[in-house]
Amino acid sequence: MRLQRRMGASLKGRRIVVTRAREQAGDLVRALETLGAEPIIAPVIRIQPLENLGALRAALTGLSAYRWVVFTSQNAVQIVFDRLVAWGLTPRVFSTTAVAAIGTVTAETLTVRGVVPALVPTEFVAEALAAALIERSGGTLAGARVLIPSAEDAREALAAGLRKHGADVEAIAVYRTVPVQADLSGLAADITRGRIDAVTFTSSSTVRSFVDLVGRAAATSPRFVAATIGPITAGTARELGFREVIEAEPHTVPGLVESLARRFA
Repeated sequence: MRLQRRMGASLKGRRIVVTRAREQAGDLVRALETLGAEPIIAPVIRIQPLENLGALRAALTGLSAYRWVVFTSQNAVQIVFDRLVAWGLTPRVFSTTAVAAIGTVTAETLTVRGVVPALVPTEFVAEALAAALIERSGGTLAGARVLIPSAEDAREALAAGLRKHGADVEAIAVYRTVPVQADLSGLAADITRGRIDAVTFTSSSTVRSFVDLVGRAAATSPRFVAATIGPITAGTARELGFREVIEAEPHTVPGLVESLARRFA
């Protein structure tokens, strides 16, 4: 409601593509509709939990051995807590350690499940999270065990930054992002004809899959704005030749929508 009062119907009539996984698109779609946009739901990835999570089970049953458990996405939270239930465990296992979240959405996803993070960085990227953890630990993590449930293709920046300051990091892949198989030729045609105002991207994997599905000619068309959730996603879009790339500030879904509202105001 605050976003609506501040921006009015500043996206009225704008056709904006939502590429994130279908089960996670709802909050972005609703926020766009609030400002008068016409969201076009075109998921280009899906989230697939990994089958062999024995290492995660072992870690969760011995969490007292870790100083920190670090969540870098709401996907990791959802999968870990789904497995907790399946394995007969409860969120109380996290009472023996400290929990960090990369951003407000991940923190909220944890809080809803009964675990309030002890640390959320002011900037929602891996480098900022590593710096915040190091600062909280007095400048050194020597001997500290850190558990990071993550995506299979997660960036190494967080783990590398923590290891550089002495941490014993156990990064366990719990899910992968899988490109969807879909015919987006109609969307590609709309883009090249100037019928799409913006395409939203919430991860580098959505950018790459979008290019694969619509083709490079449509993806690099100057006739739409690529709205990205943060600097890593924006960098991927620029590397792949996107013409106009804007970046959410802060790096959240509301920030993403506000960046679009400012662009089209």
